[in-house]
Amino acid sequence: MLIARISMRAASLLAAGLFAASLGAQAADVFGFIPSGGRTLLAKTFAGGPPADEVKALLAAKHTREEWLSYLRSRSKAMTGLQKLSEKELLTLADYLSYNMPLPPAKIPANPARVNWEKLLPPDGRDFTLDYCQSCHIVTVVITQKRSKDAWLGSMNKPSHIQIKLTREQRDALASYLVLNAAIPIDQVPEELRAGGATY
Repeated sequence: MLIARISMRAASLLAAGLFAASLGAQAADVFGFIPSGGRTLLAKTFAGGPPADEVKALLAAKHTREEWLSYLRSRSKAMTGLQKLSEKELLTLADYLSYNMPLPPAKIPANPARVNWEKLLPPDGRDFTLDYCQSCHIVTVVITQKRSKDAWLGSMNKPSHIQIKLTREQRDALASYLVLNAAIPIDQVPEELRAGGATY
């Protein structure tokens, strides 16, 4: 009898765990329509195992967005993961690098092959969108709008947004990401996220 109860409890716990994992996977997938930011794009590029010296050189460099775009195109043979990126993704990555590189010397790994890049790299515009924009309203309000960088920054500097804990440079990076990646057609947004329709 006791063994049967333990078995039933274990089965219940296993079922609950599987259900929770299923919900977690669904929650992660529901935002899959929002384009990857630079952190994710760079992590994918490094997942291809480029030479360590290429990785270290990139992490230690400082360039403008346009210079980074040229740099990425010139290094696509050495870093083959770059060849899989679309033009828009390359521009998003170049933009991200212009805000976040160089990394502090202490953060540049001696052995890039053993690094969890998703954790090491600074957050990107997509991360900021999901972490901060949804604290007040549904993400659809943000990602379906086509706006200039000045317009995005204007909204972020309003009294209703100024308390959001982002630095000036992070706000600038978020606005830049949105200029490149927002204006997503409403029919590409999952139905459960279409409610509201408010604008700034």
